[in-house]
Amino acid sequence: MEDGKILVVEDQDAMRESLVIAFKDEGYQVEGVASGEEAIQRLGNSVYDLVVTDLKMKKVEGLEVLKAVKNANPSTEVVLITAYGTISTAVQAIRDGAYDYVTKPFRHQEILKVAKKAIEKKSLKDRVRYLEGEIRDKYKFEGIVGNSNAMLEVLKITSHVCRTESTVLVTGESGTGKELIARAIHYNSPRKDNPFVVINCGALPENLQESELFGHVKGSFTGAIRDKMGLFQQAQKGTILLDEIGETLPSTQVKLLRFLQDGEIRPVGGNKAIHVDTRIIAATNENLEKAVESGRFRKDLFYRINVIRIHIPPLRERREDIPLLVEYFLEKILEKFKKGKRVFSEEAMYAFMNYEWPGNIRELQNIVERAVALSKSEIINVDELPLPVEEFAALSRNLVDYEKKKSFIVTTLAEQEKNAIIDALNKYGGNQTKVSQVLGISTTTLWRKIKKYRIKSQHEISDNIDN
Repeated sequence: MEDGKILVVEDQDAMRESLVIAFKDEGYQVEGVASGEEAIQRLGNSVYDLVVTDLKMKKVEGLEVLKAVKNANPSTEVVLITAYGTISTAVQAIRDGAYDYVTKPFRHQEILKVAKKAIEKKSLKDRVRYLEGEIRDKYKFEGIVGNSNAMLEVLKITSHVCRTESTVLVTGESGTGKELIARAIHYNSPRKDNPFVVINCGALPENLQESELFGHVKGSFTGAIRDKMGLFQQAQKGTILLDEIGETLPSTQVKLLRFLQDGEIRPVGGNKAIHVDTRIIAATNENLEKAVESGRFRKDLFYRINVIRIHIPPLRERREDIPLLVEYFLEKILEKFKKGKRVFSEEAMYAFMNYEWPGNIRELQNIVERAVALSKSEIINVDELPLPVEEFAALSRNLVDYEKKKSFIVTTLAEQEKNAIIDALNKYGGNQTKVSQVLGISTTTLWRKIKKYRIKSQHEISDNIDN
């Protein structure tokens, strides 16, 4: 049984009744109306997860229904029913916010799969908005996305830490979002109106590490032509994030320990201690316990910074967060690039879910951005993802077994496109020139898609629904 509320808009009685029954048999709440005018009236009184509407109707057509749906509730998905002659209009409708289209004649199973995929996407988008709204409005955890038990635990601990003055150690592999957690702590703490200073200790030249952190006095070393205020003083009354704290020198570690003990720093070459009111958040991607055992990191300093520990798991250990993250990044990047609608194909999402992500969230964000930037159509396929070729070859091979095991995977727009091409080729006896004209694409594009989808000349269609 499925969850979801669907509105079917179709002026052909037999088609409308057939669709309503098909959706009801799957467990959806379904309403059917015979005109675009009635659909628009319903939108003012009810909220739907999905609207399935014919494109060509008397008076108010499907495009007007689409516009009304998006004005009433932008998160409601729309699937259009269209004939071959209006596929180009349906494609334009997708650019205007429709989820997908199906072409007549079609099978019940086809539209049921598209509907399920559309409702799943709406649910995913709603979940992203919930995380951005309920969680981040409450805690203002901007950019932190996750629905896994591991990330919910991270958010829970982080929200409690915000109200304390304790030193925090954030651990996790590179790219997991340690700085985002540190920012969340600072901007939800009593120090939020004061500076938040970030320093990557591993990026500081060894001879300048102490000077950058604690400052120096004029003449303390060659090149010190004037007094300099260090980052600790710049973070007065605020928070300093010491990223990659394991890369600090032994002499720097001594000064950090002194600050944590009595709140004082001493600039390089200075004789006078300076009291500084700054909260330390330390972050590292290495195992500090092992660094202590090897003598590279002071044991007493480790105990001082390891008061409250927040560990962020790598992305491969919380794969259920990947669809949320992809959706989150996709929306942000489309807004940034001012591009039209983009969706990742089923194969691409399968690759996302099964790739090991050594670079974690940072790598995922970069991959999504590069794929969107270079994409030329609404659908981004697996071969367009800028990931290692060998990795993707293996993932693509595994997809066959995946599809056998996961019978619930629904039809994607790419699969609908393939079916439309097959049907058109059969209808017009394999005449590619005629098919390209009907589908509104060039013969070159048609040939490329035939080769890409490995389309055969014949295709059997059963359980047809038509006008």
